[in-house]
Amino acid sequence: MKTNTHPDYHEVTVACACGNTFKTRSTYKDNVLHVEICSSCHPFFTGKQKLIDSAGRVERFKRKYANFRKPEGDAAPAKGTRAGT
Repeated sequence: MKTNTHPDYHEVTVACACGNTFKTRSTYKDNVLHVEICSSCHPFFTGKQKLIDSAGRVERFKRKYANFRKPEGDAAPAKGTRAGT
């Protein structure tokens, strides 16, 4: 049987961009693993929605589709009925 086939599994410190740090075990070669988002700052776990807007895209989308609703008088006839009768 081959020896030394498994990678080195050791304790590493995970450092998030939000400033949170915690220890875990990994095969990562360095002692510190840098991540952009963790369970302390992720919207799924915190319940807070952080909307990162680049170049005003969200506002532009809202302005573009603000008046997109169809007028009630122009609604399509129900399925199975004839229009104009």
